[in-house]
This record gives sequence, structure tokens and C-alpha cells, in this order.
Amino acid sequence: MIVRPAQIGDLPTILTIYNHIIATSTAVYTREPVDLANRQTWFDERRKLNYPIVVADDHGTVAGFASFGDFRAWWGYRYTVEHMVHVDDRYQGQGIGRMLIETLEVEAKALGKHVMIGAIDAANEGSIRFHARLGFQEAGRLSEVGHKFGRWLDLVLMQKLLDPESVRVD
Repeated sequence: MIVRPAQIGDLPTILTIYNHIIATSTAVYTREPVDLANRQTWFDERRKLNYPIVVADDHGTVAGFASFGDFRAWWGYRYTVEHMVHVDDRYQGQGIGRMLIETLEVEAKALGKHVMIGAIDAANEGSIRFHARLGFQEAGRLSEVGHKFGRWLDLVLMQKLLDPESVRVD
């Protein structure tokens, strides 16, 4: 298993993983599947900002993907990013999520980012524990801010301070 930058040819598999997550979980607070054009736009927007999209490649098969984007679009938040990480169900529990997040952290530091945020459905205790093992700390809980599958959803915000030496504040 290797982690590498995503390529255009990876988008159909990324789309399949993402749409499966939309259909079966509360990891993404939307119910409508997206199409390939949507993922292409997402890919292009990340690239314009020099933000990474990485995949876990198992001998040519994309087992998972991760990326980050701006936490909020305003100038004062320019040193903070929010990440996403999704692993195909067939590859869960094999350390792939860790590899992807650790790669994103290296990329974030290289871009001079100071904080990485994860927004996690509060019922996803496995993801919360996973992030805690990687050094993320709970920064807040937002009650009933989402709605999916006929129920209100709480959101946990977790953050990790990256290497302060990596940030050149202007």
C-alpha cells in the first residue's frame, strides 16, 4: 500500500467511495449522490489552491482518499484547514486512514498551515477515537446541526495544532 497524489483517473473510484459513504453513513451530511462532474470540479478547485488530494493505492486499486480545504474562507482563517478522509469499506481497519492523515499533515505543514480540523458526526465514536489517537483534541460539540436518515445529528469538532515552526505569520 502506498499513498500518492490523486490523478484524474482515480476520480471514478473516489466517486464510488464517496457516494457509498453518502448513501450509508452520516460521515457526510448530504443525501444526494454526486456525479463525476462534481468530483472533477472538486479536484480542480483543490489543485488551484495547491491543496492535496491523496489516495491509498493497493496495487492499482484506490482503497481510500483524503484531502483538505479551507476551514473558513475569510483571511483570518488562512492558517487553518479542514480535512476529509474516507476509506473503502473493504479496507477498513488496516491503517490506511492513519497513512492518509499523516500524509495530509506533512502537506499542511509544507503549506505553512497551523491547525487541522476534523468535523465528525458525534455518533461515529470510532472516528473520534481514531482522531484522538492521531493527536486531535475535541474542540467543541454542536448539537442538532445536521439532519439525515430522519434524525438530528450532532457534530464534533476536533483539532490538531501542527508544528508551530512551520508557520511564517505575515
